Amino acid sequence: MRSDAEAAFTAYVTARREHTRRVAYLLCGDWHRADDLTQIAFVKLYGAWERIRDHGALDAYVRSTLARSVVDESRRPWRRERVVEILPETAAFDDLAGRVVDQDQIRIALTRVPAGQRAVLVLRYFEGLDVAAAAAALGCSEGNVKSQTARGLAALKAALLDERPDARSDERSDGQPGASSDGQEAAGR
Repeated sequence: MRSDAEAAFTAYVTARREHTRRVAYLLCGDWHRADDLTQIAFVKLYGAWERIRDHGALDAYVRSTLARSVVDESRRPWRRERVVEILPETAAFDDLAGRVVDQDQIRIALTRVPAGQRAVLVLRYFEGLDVAAAAAALGCSEGNVKSQTARGLAALKAALLDERPDARSDERSDGQPGASSDGQEAAGR
């Protein structure tokens, strides 16, 4: 690689490393794997640097590489292991405690969503991509992105309800709010 291209690559990686690492963390839920995935994305970018004509699209290239790497890594046999216990991080400040708990619950619930659906959710809602851009980043159809988004949101909701058992307390046995377990309306009967 030429020295001017090397300098441009170094400047780009320095500027975007932390953002890419955060996106990788949201995709996989583990800081160590996020570091590995970030490195994979930047190594692939380095290999393709001189072939990329539009350097304004570097973020899209890295995002696409990152999302595909997460899905590829999740298919490896040793990545199918699940952590049984997740220790919550403790908040350092009382005024931030509620915010940290919410973020932690969402992060934990996000790790329970399958990798492909998680990739779609992160691209759509954290990165702010529309359906077409997410489909381009993942190399799939827009219909697949839509269905994976719907399934991912349902899986995320189910995981969040598992995290917050008090959120289910006002539901009756058939999932409808406002009735007791014997089927009678809670109000007025």
